[in-house]
Amino acid sequence: MVTPEAVLAHVTWPRTWRIIRSIYPPIDLFEDIADPRDWEALAAVEAKTNPRVRDEVGDLGKVPPARRVTGPGASLVMAPFVHCSPDRPGRFTDGTYGLYYAGDREEVALAETIHHHQIFMAATDEPAGWTSDFRVLIGAVDRALHDVNGLPGVRHPTDYAPSQKLGAALRAAGSDGVVWNSVRLPEGRCIGVFWPDVVPIPVQGSHFCYHWNGRRVDYVKRYDSAEVWSVV
Repeated sequence: MVTPEAVLAHVTWPRTWRIIRSIYPPIDLFEDIADPRDWEALAAVEAKTNPRVRDEVGDLGKVPPARRVTGPGASLVMAPFVHCSPDRPGRFTDGTYGLYYAGDREEVALAETIHHHQIFMAATDEPAGWTSDFRVLIGAVDRALHDVNGLPGVRHPTDYAPSQKLGAALRAAGSDGVVWNSVRLPEGRCIGVFWPDVVPIPVQGSHFCYHWNGRRVDYVKRYDSAEVWSVV
């Protein structure tokens, strides 16, 4: 049952910002005009000649056909839902199901991804230098989502157990997603949506590169303007 303290609020942002690694190519199956109900069959046929297809497409069973999106750019929305894993949990998921995370401004997306990139770099003991390239996805949202600000433990900096439990309960009860004040940039806000059809297909924005000094991300380079920003 949905926690009564999680208030349903209509979230209307004309622009959202999401940042992903640039290494991920589009998934052709999602870009095609084929009926999403046929995807499993098409993927099975393709996999007979190309064993890598199933890895590229991901787990289609994670998203019911009625909630899938298709057409140009659709892979930008579908990917986080079909390539989720318990090895990559998030604030509102243990990794067994996916979410599409985005912020209400570019600075929020930068702050959130820099935080997680630092954790990855430290855990893998990566050498200092300019590391991964990222790209911005600019979208929008106009949907009723659950505002979870103020609920116990939801915005804890490191312990995701309470928010993961809440996320699972809300999703199971039919929620389309959650909205909360960013933990990494408190003046900003974040959304996490539970299904691909909750948001429109985004368009690609700027490209960034993060500099790792061996302890943290200390600089961000924006490719289109050649600007280099210091991370405080």
